[in-house]
Amino acid sequence: VQLQASGGGLVQAGDSLRLSCAASGHRYAMGWFRQTPGRQREFVAHITWSGGNRHHSHSVRGRFTISRDAKNTVYLQMNSLKPEDTAVYYCAAKHDDARTYDYSEPGSYEYWGKGTLVTVSS
Repeated sequence: VQLQASGGGLVQAGDSLRLSCAASGHRYAMGWFRQTPGRQREFVAHITWSGGNRHHSHSVRGRFTISRDAKNTVYLQMNSLKPEDTAVYYCAAKHDDARTYDYSEPGSYEYWGKGTLVTVSS
């Protein structure tokens, strides 16, 4: 599985960005994580293969929205960006086989894309 994240860039506080991640193949649940230097990878959002269940971290809830289309591309719409949202954002995928897993744990995911940098200036 190849994951390709795109859409990062340099924006000002209060602006919006939309990240995209295309996943070829089968039934994948998808997640977005972010990481800054010296810190662990942080959960941002998750969506099941069907799109019926979505989760967002407390720090982004109400500002970010995860979604997906019928072609297995997952989006992260980021509104009201803050400087503390500055990070490298990664998309991740796992087979959505109905087994229980912790969607907020990086170790739950089987595949990772290269990150895309989001920089929010104040």
